[in-house]
Amino acid sequence: MADTLTTDRIYQALCLTIETMEGAGFERPRIGVAALNPHAGDGRNFGTEDEDVLLPAVQRAQEQQMSVTGPVPSDTVFVRALKGEFDAVLTMYHDQGQIAMKLMGFDRGVTLIAGYPFPIVTPAHGTAYDIAGKGTADTGATFNAVALGRKLAGRSPRDSAAEAPTDLTALFRGPMREDALNS
Repeated sequence: MADTLTTDRIYQALCLTIETMEGAGFERPRIGVAALNPHAGDGRNFGTEDEDVLLPAVQRAQEQQMSVTGPVPSDTVFVRALKGEFDAVLTMYHDQGQIAMKLMGFDRGVTLIAGYPFPIVTPAHGTAYDIAGKGTADTGATFNAVALGRKLAGRSPRDSAAEAPTDLTALFRGPMREDALNS
């Protein structure tokens, strides 16, 4: 997997993340970039990709006045995000982000897929075929996905940041459900 990472691809992903967050109403989103290797490579002891590939992409973004930090060790980047240091975290592979998302709020989390001219949102927990039709599913994440998709629909990066959510991590700390659909 590491051989698929390039500085240009990471930089493009950062630009897309910034664009998506601006579209969600964040005036100057703060992005944490999760390191690929344990402890961000630990001085090249656990791999060189963080210094050779990720760091140049982060520096390029910073040169373009983007608020980007990293590579941040992936075992702490989400802790820092939950404490309010980052508005979003760019991860290097699916499970690196999804494990953290599910631990923060399995029944409330939303996955946002960026890069399209419209929002694509899904419950972070997936389809749950094993309990489909049994009446046991918790619909919290589905309600949150609908609410987030509704909020993002029709917004553009040029829209006022006045309606920007001040704390997206609130989605993971408590139920949103029906009341969110009416906001």
